[in-house]
Amino acid sequence: MNTLRMLAVAGLSATLTVFAGSALSDTSKTVTSAAKVAPLTDLYDTVWVKSEDGSVKSLEQVADDLSQFDVVFFGEFHGHSGIHLKQMQIFAALQQRNPNMTLSLEQFERDTQPLVDLYLAGKIGEKVLQEDGRAWPNYEQSYRPLVEFAKDNDLPVVASNAPKQAVICVSKKGPEIIDEIPMPDRLWVAKELHIEEGAYLDKYRSFIENSTTHGPNKDLDDTNKNENCVDIDAYTASHAAHTDTGEKDSMAASMVDKKDHMADAGADKKEDGMDAKMAAGGDMEKIMQAMVMKSFSSQVLRDDTMAESIAMHLQDNPGRKVLHLDGNFHSASHLGTVERLKLRMPELKIAVINPIAVGDNNAPAWTDEDLSTGDYILLVREVPEMFICESRELEFYRKTIKKRMGNKCVYSEETAQQEK
Repeated sequence: MNTLRMLAVAGLSATLTVFAGSALSDTSKTVTSAAKVAPLTDLYDTVWVKSEDGSVKSLEQVADDLSQFDVVFFGEFHGHSGIHLKQMQIFAALQQRNPNMTLSLEQFERDTQPLVDLYLAGKIGEKVLQEDGRAWPNYEQSYRPLVEFAKDNDLPVVASNAPKQAVICVSKKGPEIIDEIPMPDRLWVAKELHIEEGAYLDKYRSFIENSTTHGPNKDLDDTNKNENCVDIDAYTASHAAHTDTGEKDSMAASMVDKKDHMADAGADKKEDGMDAKMAAGGDMEKIMQAMVMKSFSSQVLRDDTMAESIAMHLQDNPGRKVLHLDGNFHSASHLGTVERLKLRMPELKIAVINPIAVGDNNAPAWTDEDLSTGDYILLVREVPEMFICESRELEFYRKTIKKRMGNKCVYSEETAQQEK
């Protein structure tokens, strides 16, 4: 199961969205919070904590402080209702204090910037922005309020992320493929990538290991997971009978032998130019490490592209201040996109807001380690468990691998030569 998880997690093309909102922290850590914090009664409830002294702050106090910074990174668990509410509130509060605010979004890719600008100018409708601008599926619930606020107040919105196609290519072929990306597509990703060893790579490796060791159901005993299974086939059969998904595999088929999964993984690696015989020989460690490094490279492609997008906007618009939204892995502990922005513009004053999913909603608390992840941490409730039954979890990972294998890189040496 761990091998399958690692293949799936390493093959997520560095989106890290599947585990967003799932706390992978060590619950045995000593709690160091001293403040009395009210219970988090619903998913909208949150608590602001200033990391410098561990003090609980109001939204207005946080905005007063953060208004002094050039760029504020607000990390998120994608789709978490409470976090998205606070993002809207802090954006409005910062704009009240600094009218020259800019919203920067991981959730739009750089090549869609013209469409974002046209929408803000009222020249296209929202459905065109969503469809042609490839907005995220949760755009209406999570990001529409911020974009509409920017539109109403004539504020720029930066489509900062690297295009998905480029990310797929790097995750499958490695960073070398970037040299094969033809113009004008090459302009949509960062000129320079920073893939060197360091704290960020260590953190990424740890993430993969944590995910494969604990998975999203870290609190469940693996030996008892199947005892928690509920047969839902009777409730879904009617719908399935009227839905042709093209998926012929049943739930029972998801419980295939691990050797079958390794064969699938070997086939994927063969496509990527790796020796499939290595997989057949059982040398999975080398394959997995290569997968992790390619996946990390695609993660860095996003980080460097977002950092470069913010830097270019600030260089073209001196005096503006930026609120940037991203998955919290990209910015926690001032790593990822943050450190790459600092490399490009070391003079910037940058602050990070990082969400922390609490272990006890009735007695929210935090640790010194939590405080080290941002200038402010935002205590939030955990989202519901992804899986209760191991067979459903295994099926999810199997489909993740299958989906990744179906991703094709559209760039190659041949296409680059054709463009020339």
